Amino acid sequence: MQSPEASTAATPTQIHLALAAFADEIVGTLARLFAYVGALALFAILGLAALGQLPDLGDDAPAAKPGWSEASRSHPAFALSKPDSSEKTASYTILRHPEGGRRDVMRWAGEANKPLAELEIYREGGEFDVARPATADLAVQMGLGAADTLEQAGLIDTKFGPIALFRPTGTTDSARGCLGYLKRSEEPALQISGFSCQGDTMPARRAAIACTLNRLTLLTSGNEPKLADLFARAELKRRGCESQGASQGASQVSSDWLLGAANAQLRGAL
Repeated sequence: MQSPEASTAATPTQIHLALAAFADEIVGTLARLFAYVGALALFAILGLAALGQLPDLGDDAPAAKPGWSEASRSHPAFALSKPDSSEKTASYTILRHPEGGRRDVMRWAGEANKPLAELEIYREGGEFDVARPATADLAVQMGLGAADTLEQAGLIDTKFGPIALFRPTGTTDSARGCLGYLKRSEEPALQISGFSCQGDTMPARRAAIACTLNRLTLLTSGNEPKLADLFARAELKRRGCESQGASQGASQVSSDWLLGAANAQLRGAL
């Protein structure tokens, strides 16, 4: 039979053992709880990462690139010298592209605000597509439909050199309509284009375009010395509109060579 002293001595030991077992159980429970929470956090992170990739995996189409936008704070870089008293510039719009391109667009309107003429100076940037046909944008400028095409209508001589003319395919010399024009320069990377609906005859329409281009002047080169040099050299070759109209209207020699086989090739410098 166990003595009361032995029973009393055993009681603190049992209590210590019970407390140690309880402490171990608490530690184990906390460890399992931390492991469970960590696993949940890991799954949550992996899930969010997978969801973040879903748009890229599900959309094979390339993201739309930013395009042209109007630069309302930019100042005009070009002008026409000595305009006729009846001539008014309807608008001067400057468009810029994030890749460096700039378009200065002058437009004139006639009766009922009908487009009468347009002149665009396009300084090319990284957005310029060499594979795109040169006349594609010109057809859009002239307000033609997607199915309409242009054909060459000869050349005219201006202070910038020969300028290629274009008209809607199938148009005859006697038909009243608009003439488009296009001039590309490699150095500087520049394109002058537009259209004119002025004049009742083909020679008159040619003369109107030549007069517009001969009057085109540079206001500021924007720290582009090659652009300034191009206009400085062109100014030395400028002729007045009166002499241009006389040479175009009084002689058919110009019309003959203008419609000849020696039309300019648009992919090189003109």
